Amino acid sequence: MAASSNATQEFVPIKEVRDGIVILKDGGMRAILLCSSLNFSLKSDDERNAILLQFQDFLNSLDFSVEILVQSRKLDIRPYLALLEEQETKQTNNLLKIQVREYIQFVKKFTEDANIMTKHFFIVIPYSPAIISAGRAGSFITKLGVGASGSQSKTSGNGSFDENRSQLEERMSVVEQGLVRTGIRVARLGTEEVIELFYKAFNPGETEKPIKMK
Repeated sequence: MAASSNATQEFVPIKEVRDGIVILKDGGMRAILLCSSLNFSLKSDDERNAILLQFQDFLNSLDFSVEILVQSRKLDIRPYLALLEEQETKQTNNLLKIQVREYIQFVKKFTEDANIMTKHFFIVIPYSPAIISAGRAGSFITKLGVGASGSQSKTSGNGSFDENRSQLEERMSVVEQGLVRTGIRVARLGTEEVIELFYKAFNPGETEKPIKMK
């Protein structure tokens, strides 16, 4: 087991997650922003043109690379169904109990037939101080922005974490301001959120495990 664990860790170029920032083994840093979506089809032609122009201005204002990640997963409706079933057992009115049971069956059938998916949108912002050399990063890790620049870099080791974080936060501010102008809400991921994001990426089958009922 230990050998297998070590072999897996060798393919993950993450050293630690500190203050919401992913620190790579080569010294590079990555920040992740969670972004809201826009229903483009409900906008008028003028609104669409304004959004496109603002987004174009945002992209033109960047002097560094960013990565846009869309995470699509099947909606796990089981916690909601468990809550409904708990409420059903608490009902003393037989008519309400029947209505709750019918609603549970409706939700189950609807989600099975429709195959509802949830989507989350992220912007990954890289910062690699004092780059000396570069090599190719793994394609799977690149999907989570760990290789957003398309390479793994070695650093000189100079500069403190706070100094490098300050540089990364300046980039984050530029991205945040640009996206807000287009009508997109953004939120910086904290340490727990980042860890959860990577955990789910490397363990996609976790949502399929049965829920332990109390």
